[in-house]
Amino acid sequence: MHLGKDGKVELIKRVPLFSKLSKKGLEEVAHIADELDLPQGKVMALEGDRGREFFVLLEGEADVTKGDRSINTMKQGDFFGEIALVTKMPRTASVTATTPVRVLVITERDFGALIKHSDEVGRAVAEALAERIAPELPV
Repeated sequence: MHLGKDGKVELIKRVPLFSKLSKKGLEEVAHIADELDLPQGKVMALEGDRGREFFVLLEGEADVTKGDRSINTMKQGDFFGEIALVTKMPRTASVTATTPVRVLVITERDFGALIKHSDEVGRAVAEALAERIAPELPV
């Protein structure tokens, strides 16, 4: 089953990085999000590598590991890699599909192009990112 535009928007608006976007902004982000089916065992993120994609898990499960220990199991609706869209930071953990998975993916390249063409998306993402990185800083 494939998500329509509204289904993508519903998932994307739950992501803190996109929480400040208007409906139009959410639709613009949804437009660049692709649905992919990935096999069990697929490494979606590798600890230490520079992240270039953001993922939302639509179906299946994935194991999150740091070093050689499992720290979390991701399930439907969970997401990771949103900070990779706007920073050059390395991945802090690995994420591997433990079942076949269906994911929504946004690439750094597509997201960068969207921000260049949409001031609203750029501003809203910058505001949400600032709140997430430094919530305790005085105004």
